[in-house]
Amino acid sequence: MIRSRIAVPALVALVTLIGVHPAPAAAAQETDEPREGVVVTGTGEVFGEPDTLTANFAVETTAATVDAALTSANTAATRMRDALVRAGITKADLQTSEVSITSKQNDDRVITGYTVLQGLTAKTRNLPQAGAIISAATAAGGDAARLNGVSFAIEDDAALLADARKKAFADARGKAELYAQEAGRKLDRVVRVSEESARYYAGGEQNKLVAADSAVPIEPGRQQLTVMITVEWTFV
Repeated sequence: MIRSRIAVPALVALVTLIGVHPAPAAAAQETDEPREGVVVTGTGEVFGEPDTLTANFAVETTAATVDAALTSANTAATRMRDALVRAGITKADLQTSEVSITSKQNDDRVITGYTVLQGLTAKTRNLPQAGAIISAATAAGGDAARLNGVSFAIEDDAALLADARKKAFADARGKAELYAQEAGRKLDRVVRVSEESARYYAGGEQNKLVAADSAVPIEPGRQQLTVMITVEWTFV
């Protein structure tokens, strides 16, 4: 009788312990099973009028010594910067983008001179005067002045981004519904959404500098903003 009283509780404990362990394994197996559903990409495109222009200026000088080349570059860059400030560009919208000193060599690999390059970006929100501002800066820099291009942007693009995202999601849903219909299924819930970085595309053609003493013709055109997303739906 004493043995039966000891054996029964031991048996109950053994069964209890065995019953505890299979549950996590079952849960893991259930999680690892692939979901039935569809993964699609959606694209949303919107257009807006640019309100900001960024010009990428530079000065480039060459001389027999580093000091001479650097002095010439500093003088030209200072004149260019001062011209931009006089034109209404704030110092907060001026930024040095590059400074480099390189040597020039002849065929015998003997150094014959040095070239200094200094980059300066300027941002303006006065688009009607942008051409005149660019011309004034290049004129101030003289023969050392360089203009490496301009870019347009929409400074406050929150509303455009929201619209583009809505269009991207609607595009993704349309594709998902089509695939579900062809598969004889119905969409259930969204389990994953990921977004790529929004991309800007310039509108209009890029204009060239026609003369240092005349205003550069500027055509902002339209700015295209594109958002791409990936969405995963499960099937019912």
